[in-house]
Amino acid sequence: MDRRKFLIGAGLGLIAASSPISLSAIGRSAKRSVKSGKMHLSYSPYELKLRHAFNLAKYSRTTTPDVQVQIEYDGIIGYGEAAMPPYLGESVESVMKFLSKVDLSQFNDPFRIEEILEYVDSIEANNRAAKASVDIALHDLLGKIMGQPWYKIWGLSPEKAPNTSFTIGIDKAEIVRQKVIEAEPYKVLKVKMGLDNDKELVEIIRQMTDRPICVDANQGWSDKHKALEMIEWLYDKNCLFVEQPMPKEMIDETAWLREHSNLPIIADEAFQRIGDIKRFHGVYDGINIKLMKSTGLHEAYKMVTLARALDMKIMVGCMTETSCAVTAAAQLSPLVDWADLDGNLLIANDRFDGIKIVNGRVTIPDRPGIGVELIV
Repeated sequence: MDRRKFLIGAGLGLIAASSPISLSAIGRSAKRSVKSGKMHLSYSPYELKLRHAFNLAKYSRTTTPDVQVQIEYDGIIGYGEAAMPPYLGESVESVMKFLSKVDLSQFNDPFRIEEILEYVDSIEANNRAAKASVDIALHDLLGKIMGQPWYKIWGLSPEKAPNTSFTIGIDKAEIVRQKVIEAEPYKVLKVKMGLDNDKELVEIIRQMTDRPICVDANQGWSDKHKALEMIEWLYDKNCLFVEQPMPKEMIDETAWLREHSNLPIIADEAFQRIGDIKRFHGVYDGINIKLMKSTGLHEAYKMVTLARALDMKIMVGCMTETSCAVTAAAQLSPLVDWADLDGNLLIANDRFDGIKIVNGRVTIPDRPGIGVELIV
């Protein structure tokens, strides 16, 4: 690429990254008189109950701890949540403790999103899911004030949203078959791996369907040569990419694997916040953005811009979450290569109506904010 064009493009990317709200949205919001009320933050714990045991290479669970969040401003409520799978290192207690320190009443104007979220981020290090819950609720509130969903505020075309994968966890053969049947409406299957029966799991799926698969090893492969052998085997099984094949600490080994692999290598556990993108450029082919890692939509949008400038692939994913956080993540889906937005489908006690999967594709509700309605 011509160096001058690259520098111009990179500069424009940084400008876009620093201003996630489109100019048209700013114009609309400027015409609306913002009231001088106060924002009020409230929150409560909510345990997510999984439809099936969630079996990964390193652990198994049947529930996910969660905290539901609301921001109220002049009678308008924005919804958010913090979902906490074990590897994030957060808990209901830590999230509640963090949120107790967040004082939004000091801000009279909810449109000062950069200032508000900088303040939230500065309260303590880490606490990414807790910070995401505030970010999501704030985006929902602002979208409702403007009367627009965020994909429109960002100027995105919802028909460009990709198909989403449906997750098949590590399990007994009969359960795997049952899950494949349940996944019939989906055009891509995501297969969890990282144990000794990886090939057996794929063979069971291939006996039932030839739909494309993507593989998430969840750091389960520690030998780079065996990992490469597995990837070469998966290449012939209609696999699209491999996510986090090796432990996140094995950076050199992962870079070697990427250099020799005939499938894209995507970072998940290794990748948390925007600063990791440049650090892992050349180590991974792409990134998996999850709001619970990125601290929410504001930084996630910046991640997309930077990753594209570096010619990296982008996936938007989720944890096991209600439709609140999953639908918020779906607002970004027209910008990405792949989506893994099925976390709400894996739980039995969703509180929201939101994202729909139609013929396997992510379909974003045409509702203001993040696009959800409270049903419970």
